[in-house]
Amino acid sequence: MAILKFRVYFEEDDAVYRDVAIRHTQNFKDLHFSILKAYEFDNRHQATFYRSNDNWQRGREISFEIYDKPYKAKPLLMADTTIGSEIFDTNQKFVYVYDFNRNWTFLIELINVSKEESSKITYPATTRTEGIGPQQYGTRSMLGDKFVDIEEKYDLTKGAEGFGSEGEAGEDGEESETDEAGLGGEEAAEGADEY
Repeated sequence: MAILKFRVYFEEDDAVYRDVAIRHTQNFKDLHFSILKAYEFDNRHQATFYRSNDNWQRGREISFEIYDKPYKAKPLLMADTTIGSEIFDTNQKFVYVYDFNRNWTFLIELINVSKEESSKITYPATTRTEGIGPQQYGTRSMLGDKFVDIEEKYDLTKGAEGFGSEGEAGEDGEESETDEAGLGGEEAAEGADEY
């Protein structure tokens, strides 16, 4: 039994990818769920694969179901289409689109074919993770959940540019006076005593 290893790139940053190993007899529905799991996405939205070429042009569609949208040709269904039946090239490519509103797009490339099946792995499986993937419903950072607390506490959502510059008008419309140390008003007087 052949094991196919695909590299699944996030379209907007090819340094972010996941390697997924899957049996050639498994279907595109299995691959669909394994990609969502690898990128920590939920499975509540529409999805489709496109057979592709080296230029990432979209060809025959392999869809989760028949959606209410125009098709050039009737799509194949993920549940009925095995991975092996759509491999026509040693570096076969697919384009995967998830959530047609947000249009998450992933570029999938076959990178390895092996006859050796590992008894320690349940297929399909994510075998390699590179880069911080996109967060499905917002912003992900190195801080994780802690960033949300910081964002709420300091109200970072307003997108302020940073600190004001010298002579910039304050909220009351008057220019603030600052000394060379960047202190204004009473702070400047107190700071002068320290020198």
